[in-house]
Amino acid sequence: MVSESKNLNNKMRYTILLLLLLPIFAIAQINESDTVKLKASASITGFYQSGNVETKIFRTKTNFTYKPFDNWVFKNQNSYVFQEFGLAKADEDILSLNFLYFKTDKKMYPFILGFVSTNFRREINLRTLTGGGATFVLLNDHEDHWLKFSVSSEYEQTRFGKSDFNEDDYDGKSTVRTLRGTLWANGKYTLLKDKMILTHESYYQPSLLESNNYRWQADIGLQFPVWKYVDFKVDYRQTFESVVIENQKREDHFLTFGLLLKNF
Repeated sequence: MVSESKNLNNKMRYTILLLLLLPIFAIAQINESDTVKLKASASITGFYQSGNVETKIFRTKTNFTYKPFDNWVFKNQNSYVFQEFGLAKADEDILSLNFLYFKTDKKMYPFILGFVSTNFRREINLRTLTGGGATFVLLNDHEDHWLKFSVSSEYEQTRFGKSDFNEDDYDGKSTVRTLRGTLWANGKYTLLKDKMILTHESYYQPSLLESNNYRWQADIGLQFPVWKYVDFKVDYRQTFESVVIENQKREDHFLTFGLLLKNF
């Protein structure tokens, strides 16, 4: 049974990874309020070291937006992180964020969402969230400058590889279910006469049922245009999760460098 479960988890992880890599160019952040019908981008960052200790770090982000009908916008954001030190795998994380927006040309517009993720180090075999909310546009100068704030609520289900947690309330449960509320903020700013682009995206996501169950994440990136369709990208991410497997750290930091490819 244990072997079958591991095989199922591996097949599921590789299937999700394949779906993430399907778009050809499909993160520079893409503004869903833009009038262009189809936009996509992809960033690839990584690090490799050989010698006494072999180190591999690989990270990809994709961003894809499409307007199937008037007033409707579908947005898909994906990321994949892999880290290996001395042939020992340290991380293999998959995240897929999917949104469907309505009337994004307004100052406030609604959306529904569906998320899927896995996390090797935190021993999260599968996490899903479904819900909806609204976005408020604080600044929107097309692609040069924009700032948005969103509020949403989600139902979450997380299947862990173990059932011994740092918070005793969750011990004995390999699957944790809860309702969450989320506060989002994201923006993009073109600086120094188009020579540098600053992006940021962050959220705070507490459980609405348990006060000790919450998480947050903050991303900040700098992009330096190299060519019309290529930017050099520096990205820093900090994450925190309050409920983790016993003896695991609750906070992670990532600093990566690489290239961003785009079709616009």
